[in-house]
Amino acid sequence: MASTALRDFLEIPYDQLEELNLAAKQARLDRRPADQLREERLAYLTGEKRIKAVTVCFTDLEGRLHMLDYDKKFLLKSADNLTFDGSSVRGFSAQHESDLRLSLDWSAFYWLPADVFGPGKVLVFAEVLGRDGKAYPADLRGRLRAYTEAAFEKDGTICHVAPEIEGFLFRGRDAERHYDETGRFEYVSTGGYYHSLPGDQLRTFIDTAAEVQRAMGLGNEKDHPEVAPSQFEMNWSYSDVLVTSDQIQLYKLLCRQVAAKMDLTASFLPKPVAGVNGSGMHTNLSLNRGGKNLFWDAAGRDGLSQAGWQAIERILAKAEDICIILNPSVNAYRRLDPHYEAPNQIMVSANNRGAMVRIPTGNERSARIEVRSVAPDANPYMVNFALMKLVLEGDGTMDLSPGAVTRYLPDNIHDAIRYFENSGTIGQLLGENVQQKYIDVKRMQADRCAKALGGIVKVPEIQFHHEVTNQYLWSKF
Repeated sequence: MASTALRDFLEIPYDQLEELNLAAKQARLDRRPADQLREERLAYLTGEKRIKAVTVCFTDLEGRLHMLDYDKKFLLKSADNLTFDGSSVRGFSAQHESDLRLSLDWSAFYWLPADVFGPGKVLVFAEVLGRDGKAYPADLRGRLRAYTEAAFEKDGTICHVAPEIEGFLFRGRDAERHYDETGRFEYVSTGGYYHSLPGDQLRTFIDTAAEVQRAMGLGNEKDHPEVAPSQFEMNWSYSDVLVTSDQIQLYKLLCRQVAAKMDLTASFLPKPVAGVNGSGMHTNLSLNRGGKNLFWDAAGRDGLSQAGWQAIERILAKAEDICIILNPSVNAYRRLDPHYEAPNQIMVSANNRGAMVRIPTGNERSARIEVRSVAPDANPYMVNFALMKLVLEGDGTMDLSPGAVTRYLPDNIHDAIRYFENSGTIGQLLGENVQQKYIDVKRMQADRCAKALGGIVKVPEIQFHHEVTNQYLWSKF
């Protein structure tokens, strides 16, 4: 191995990283012209000799984050012609239509902490294009970006989102991949809600991961242990829906990497351990137009405007249809258990945490709705695309009066697939081709697992979970 004295790769202190990433984020929020940002980034890469590679990220249909490292000199020459084999990505193209391209979104550019991602690298998000150069329909990031841009151009509407993402910290690297050998996960802490000693492994992990996300410009608010043993939650400020969706992918990536460096596993399985609370990704959502929060009305019920109540009605009216989008795995349906604050009731409430939608206490700035039934393994681009489009264009009526009789979300993936498959709304939302692709990958996962969940977490629902990297197992079926 070459001596480090022979290499001079980019390493930026955390405080400077935060300044750089917050400035890049602000440029996105200010909607700086794409061509201008592209020229600035290319000029920076050309001039900064200490950068060796650019990490390019895209997300597949199920929500897995894929990363390719391009040599910087190659990328500068070939940025407009980055191809990859789409047939190797579940849910993307078939073998006969395998060639896909990546289109770099230079506004979604991040400087990386060298101690976590390695020195001399920067990161940029990309969207997927077909052979014809047009947007690839199964790339939900591209569709979300196009939809948000159209909404803003039409009347200045901006969708703000803030997630609350819970996860578990388990002992050992790749604990999910080795679940078939052990049949159990080992906690690193049993302290519980808000409690852990300052120097224990859970607190050390949370502190370290929070430092990394702060350096990457996520805009930290608070972090703490959660209700279940060895469970954590780290929150950041609301932002534009596409920025937030990117940050969800980065948050899970950096949590996994920080944990791995500590010989631990950060898991975003919705219910990895039976008998304790599961993990959610509560999604707080509001609309803004001309600097005004459209969901706020001081005189409205629970401080919510008519537009806010209409948004709730449209989401709840299609709750069963979108359930497999919000809860995309076999394991996710264990979380929808009413014994553990599970949001499985298709209703709205200001206080009942079993309701699918909750109305948090808010003011003119923070008034929002909270969709509680979202699992942390969901594709954030698909979730936010579906919710935003339903809020702006949906239909259907619901009785939203206090104490109204509720329906319940499906309690297994098979029923959720049937609702999704038979929904005309989903066909209009995603397109029938993408609807069928998603059904195929979800059914493939479901068919590898027990139909009756029972009280014990089964090995296949861990092994064949879409976020667990174990391509070798999939190829055996």
